[in-house]
Formats: sequence, structure tokens, C-alpha cells
Amino acid sequence: MLSDLDDFYCFALVVEHGGFSAAERATDIPKSKLSRRVYNLEEHLGVRLIQRSSRHFAVTEIGMNIYRHAQVMMNAAQAAHDLVDHLSTQPRGVIKVSLPVSIAQNEIAKILPQFLKTYPEIRVQLIVSNRRVDIINEGIDVALRVRSNLDDDPSLILRKFENIEQHLFASQAYLNEFGDLKQPEDLSQHQILSMADEHLDQHIVVHDENNHQKKIKVNPIVMGSDLMLLCQLARQNCGIALLPDSITADYIQTGELVRVLPEWKAPHGILHAVYPSRRGILPAVRVFIDYLVEHLKSNDDLEHF
Repeated sequence: MLSDLDDFYCFALVVEHGGFSAAERATDIPKSKLSRRVYNLEEHLGVRLIQRSSRHFAVTEIGMNIYRHAQVMMNAAQAAHDLVDHLSTQPRGVIKVSLPVSIAQNEIAKILPQFLKTYPEIRVQLIVSNRRVDIINEGIDVALRVRSNLDDDPSLILRKFENIEQHLFASQAYLNEFGDLKQPEDLSQHQILSMADEHLDQHIVVHDENNHQKKIKVNPIVMGSDLMLLCQLARQNCGIALLPDSITADYIQTGELVRVLPEWKAPHGILHAVYPSRRGILPAVRVFIDYLVEHLKSNDDLEHF
């Protein structure tokens, strides 16, 4: 079928220029090749398209009908080329981005307005969810993730950004009521607000500046995958939560939250972007990734091909 398209194309050129010799001069396609292509098309369709004569060039009636259809195909192909050229010169269109709730509410909420102002013809569809998306099957252009262990998928490009530090936080009123913590083991006696959904066998793993690690079994009173919700509950004296510093910074300044066991912190997660191979990547997606690199603290990027 694809080879037939070449035959239609050559036939249309011959008709458009009024003969094989004229088409050769206009397109630099050898007359022998044009003649062979038209002959192949006639054989495939089983009809005569051109009346061949040494004196004059004539297109049969059915040949003119076929030519009109061939023109439609050529115009559609040209429109497709024009569209690609248009998209290549000015980033535009919709990009589909998946990201966790906390990243959407903090990092992206701060930097997205300037991106939209810089690229007014780009629309951004945000899939805000803490679930792990299937980038390829769900048609995601860019996925932002926070993981301690990075993906190792050879079909994807991975770019690392900032390390997100996590510490234990509570309100001073909570600590006044239930007591300060002297050591990580004290966590087992306190009300814990947990990011993990599963109730059974939960632990908090923390380490000090010397990388001494402790794993404490806890029994959370609230479990949910929304970090902002846990932060608000901690502000309202409900318990102790393990939270990223980026979420709690403002509340630390106002005194609504204080750090618990300040010499201990949790293993950090790495904020990173994952996207399909940059080969053939749309300009809108490319400038969005470049914008993330510029505005998020970037570490060395890893590329898998």
C-alpha cells in the first residue's frame, strides 16, 4: 500500500505538469522512473490512466478521476508536513504530566505560572495522583516522581533533581501534652500520622548524622497518602508526622510546628522526572523538561537508551 502511494504521487506530478518530460524538468525525477511508476499504477488498478503518444499527452477520463483523488492525498500529506513544521518552530499543544500531590502543591505550584506566561500556546494537563502511572500505556509525556530507589527502565530517560529531606514534626502543644522525645524508640509511645496506607506492621526508619540507623515499630492513629493533610493534622496537635522540609518550612517559621528528634532524619527521596526517549519528542514537552531543569535543583542526570 505504501509503495502505491509513491505511484499515485508520481502520476499526479505527471498530470499536473502536462507530461513526463515536463514533470522531469520540474521535479528532477527521471522520466524513466515516472513512466515506470505510472505503469505500475495502471497495472495495479487494471485501467489505462494516460494515452501515450509521441505527438501529444492525454489523460483518460478515469485517469482524471484518479488524479483528483491523488490530489487529495497529496494535499493531506503536505498539510501533515506543514503541521510538523509549525509545531517545530513554536512550542504549542497539550502536554500530559503526572506528579504526586505534594509536588503539585509545592514545587510545581510555585514554578508553573511563569512557564505558562512564557509559553502561552502550551496547555498543561496535570494528573495529580500518588499512584504509580504507566507512562507508555497511559500516554504520559513526563512523570515526576519521588523515590529512594530510582527506576532502571532502559526505554525511559531519567533526570534527577533535588534530594527531598524528611524530618519528624509536631506542634509544641502536642509535645507539651504528651511529652518530649529523647530517643527514636520513644516514637512507639506516641500518636503517629503515617503516609503509608497499610495498617499492619508499620515502622519509621531514621538515621543520624553518622548514618546510624534505627527502625521503630509504630501504630499510627491516621494513615493517608496526602502529605498536606498530615501536615495540617500535626499543626492541630494530632500527633507526630514524618514530612518533607519543603512542606513544613512556613509552619516552622511561625512556630506552628517544631522538629522532633532534630538530630534524626529519614532516608531522603529523590525528586526526578521520567519520560520516553527524547527522539521525536514534541517541542512543547522538550521546553517543559528544560524549564524543570532550570527551576528545580538539578543533580547529575541519568539517561537510558
